[in-house]
Amino acid sequence: MKPRGTAGERSLGAARESEGASSDPNALMEKVVARDNMWAALSRVEQNKGAPGIDGMGVADLRAHLQMNWAATREALLTGTYEPKPVRRVEIPKPDGGVRLLGIPTVMDRLIQQALLQVLQPVFDPTFSEHSFGFRPGRSAHDAVKAALGHIEAGYDWVVDMDLEKFFDRVQHDKLMARVGRRERDKRVLRLIGRYLRAGVMVNGICVTTEEGTPQGGPLSPLLANIMLDDLDRELTARGHQFVRVADDCNVYVRSERAGQRVMASVRHFVEERLGLRVNERKSTVDRPWNCKFLGFSFYRTKDGTRVRVHKRTLKRFKDRVREITGRSNGWSMEGRIRALNRYTTGWMTYFALARTPSVYRNLDSWIRARLRACLWKQWKQPRTRVRELRNLGLPEWTAIGWANTRKGHWRMASGPLNRALGTAWWRDRGLKTLTERYTALTASR
Repeated sequence: MKPRGTAGERSLGAARESEGASSDPNALMEKVVARDNMWAALSRVEQNKGAPGIDGMGVADLRAHLQMNWAATREALLTGTYEPKPVRRVEIPKPDGGVRLLGIPTVMDRLIQQALLQVLQPVFDPTFSEHSFGFRPGRSAHDAVKAALGHIEAGYDWVVDMDLEKFFDRVQHDKLMARVGRRERDKRVLRLIGRYLRAGVMVNGICVTTEEGTPQGGPLSPLLANIMLDDLDRELTARGHQFVRVADDCNVYVRSERAGQRVMASVRHFVEERLGLRVNERKSTVDRPWNCKFLGFSFYRTKDGTRVRVHKRTLKRFKDRVREITGRSNGWSMEGRIRALNRYTTGWMTYFALARTPSVYRNLDSWIRARLRACLWKQWKQPRTRVRELRNLGLPEWTAIGWANTRKGHWRMASGPLNRALGTAWWRDRGLKTLTERYTALTASR
């Protein structure tokens, strides 16, 4: 984003790019507050939107705030006196139970963290392992799944599936800052990162200090996680292991169960003794890859090799969400249901099209249409309404009357007789997009 000349926009670019610019490795903060870097950070924060922090200021108010306060904030950053505000705690339910604690910084702190990230990422990312895929430019979850598939096809068909227990809540600040300090020497930057780690969490109006952990929710947290776990990547590489890591989810691929148990024990010792973290024993296991879930996917064997599929728990969550949208008692109009389904299934398929299982998508499409037919059957409700609607569909009078007065339940009608009258073409005409169509379009473009 480029400045357009308003007072608020000029406030971010008040200092010229050359001011504070330096080749001094101790002058990273000048790069953080540089004009182009701050404009890029502002653009990203506005694009990501997000909820307000503890001060209640939304993203839409950020530019006006900068107009009045950026000069003083910039000076505080350059002199090393800037004090971040505590984060607002939000509990997000996990699909498998429990909650994930998110910390939402103020939009001003999100802006500064984003500016820090844009300067620190090019410093640290080139040094990270090629086996690390999470929160890195040019790398995605799909790349991680493909790498895992490559290890399995190479004969490493046992997996040490290791989950770190409450990783973001347990990171020890001194260990993390020591690793940041290996490559970054600007004391102002180090001091600012330390203050973000210790900024605290606002819970029921009370600020709770944070002696360990890095709150999920800020732009900087994913990079700090990769910095912390880079030692684990280096250790696994030094031992010659085949592995894939995405944030705190690490899978090591070995050739036998016995080898997997040895790796599990030795890596657990390294994680707990060297990194000060803890392995989640309940979620960690040594098993075949087709029995495990990785980033929502799993694997299966065919006569032609190993393939990627959607994990059964992922399919269950998909169906649970569709049931919410197509609940017969939720009061939604059919147009509203179709719009909600299209939004959800389009995003879902964009991610899961990596799984080449068209038959699964066809079955899901059929099930979704049956859910919608059951909704329609309940909406029509009265026999007189049902006769009229069925007649409009072109059914003979005697058939319409017979169906309208049936004692069969909604689901039996939706899965049987109504399927002939309200088939795929009928729903397509009303705007329903199918998983199969989206899958075909995505795979054709790859």
